[in-house]
Amino acid sequence: MLEGLYSAAAGMQAQQERLDAISNDLANLDTPGYQSERVGFEDLLYSAAAPSQGSGVTVGAGAQAVNLGPSQVGGGVQQTGDPLDLAIDGDAYFEVKQSDGTTALTLNGQLQIDGKGQLTTGSGMLVQPPITVPSGTSPSDVTIDSDGTVSANGKTLGKLALVTVAAPEQLTPVGDSLLVPSAASGTPHAATGATVIQGSLNTSNVDLATEMTQMMDAQQSYSMASKALDIQSQMAQIANQVRG
Repeated sequence: MLEGLYSAAAGMQAQQERLDAISNDLANLDTPGYQSERVGFEDLLYSAAAPSQGSGVTVGAGAQAVNLGPSQVGGGVQQTGDPLDLAIDGDAYFEVKQSDGTTALTLNGQLQIDGKGQLTTGSGMLVQPPITVPSGTSPSDVTIDSDGTVSANGKTLGKLALVTVAAPEQLTPVGDSLLVPSAASGTPHAATGATVIQGSLNTSNVDLATEMTQMMDAQQSYSMASKALDIQSQMAQIANQVRG
């Protein structure tokens, strides 16, 4: 009896995590470079059933949600005209340094020049390798070639790193359109064949119609698990009354 309660509750928890992921995707519908979350499900532990149910019978404890990593479905490229907005054409990411000194990858090329003249992301993370523009340089004076070379008023200042990993779908999302490498994704290395487009941004790959369809499916699945929980609870009450 208790196994049914646990399975139904696990199903509700799994669908709630799926709904949370969908909500996060919808919230980032217009976030440059955002990659939607992929959620799957896996069985929880199986254990031997009670002897009265026969030998060799196992009972599952339900399912749990599993984050399968960022979707690799490509988003679009939108022209903005801002010289510090950068898009990537190809399978690659920009490399940035987080506040704790670790490296992260992102498709959000919405850059800015901070008070020290350094190129950073909108949240203040330094692009890698670090690039500093001369004092008084206007964004309109900055030129970024297709290979990532950054120049200002004809002077080369550095070159943005375009990197990739062996298994991009295994990168770990950490918020703010940032992804960090994992053992499964592999170590970042220089990308080949990818180019930078100045004055444009990679758009989010979230598809509104798909997300809404998945949301309705998750809500229905949650409701079914909730009803199963209610039925299991009613059966337990009946069993207790019979025993009494």
